[in-house]
Amino acid sequence: MTSPLLDLEHVTKRFGRVVIAEDLSLAVGAGDMVGIVGPNGAGKTSLFGLISGDLAPGAGEVRFAGRTVTKLDSATRCKLGIGRTYQVPRPFGDMTVFENLLVAAQQGAGLRRRASYAAAVSALQRTGMSGQANLPAERLGLLQRKRLELARALATQPTLLLLDEVAGGLTDPEVAQLVEIVRGVNADGIAVIWIEHVVRALTASVGRLICLSGGKFVGDGAPSAVLAEPAVREVFLGSEVSAALAGGSLGASPTGTGDGAAGGERSEP
Repeated sequence: MTSPLLDLEHVTKRFGRVVIAEDLSLAVGAGDMVGIVGPNGAGKTSLFGLISGDLAPGAGEVRFAGRTVTKLDSATRCKLGIGRTYQVPRPFGDMTVFENLLVAAQQGAGLRRRASYAAAVSALQRTGMSGQANLPAERLGLLQRKRLELARALATQPTLLLLDEVAGGLTDPEVAQLVEIVRGVNADGIAVIWIEHVVRALTASVGRLICLSGGKFVGDGAPSAVLAEPAVREVFLGSEVSAALAGGSLGASPTGTGDGAAGGERSEP
């Protein structure tokens, strides 16, 4: 049996009395495409921190590509192949788009000279940003900033890409463009774990959906099956609305608004 690319075993993280991850176990294979949904404060971004090395677990193990990385920092994990985006893009505004990607390739992946240029060019092409290569990042609109955030992660040459709400704040046509880019990245063999409030972006892309609430997984499987589970409906809509949905008296669904329990790009613990 092939070992998973990413393997979390009984990972727990607490800040004082606040539990942000409780006994989480998760296996993701090479080339997989996994979506994660849940309300604000569910622990989704914290889960990414535990995977990427931004947070250290209080208990449990994190393994990546057959290696235990639990005690490795984020810079080391990035060089091993774990790339990630952040909810709010913060590029180097006074640098051009291409210069931002060179920094990512050189500092994130540890590439030098021609290899770093090649990685930057590849990231530009994958995200459709070749036309903005020489534009200062501070002049980009929201969609282009989102693309640059994705491109910077790709410039680190990841085998696992963590996407944190890259569709938040975009219009429907912009979300559709982003979905196509992410699909293309995954088609190239890069495993993707995608946190998103814009649930329709996930259901159009992933083969597996996980719902996280209160630092625990409350649903895991095919997107349609997970979104139909009573526990997941309750997380998104509350117990009364969930009961009404089960009885067929309402036409709404967790995907009806496209952004689940809340929209926007609020950070969470």
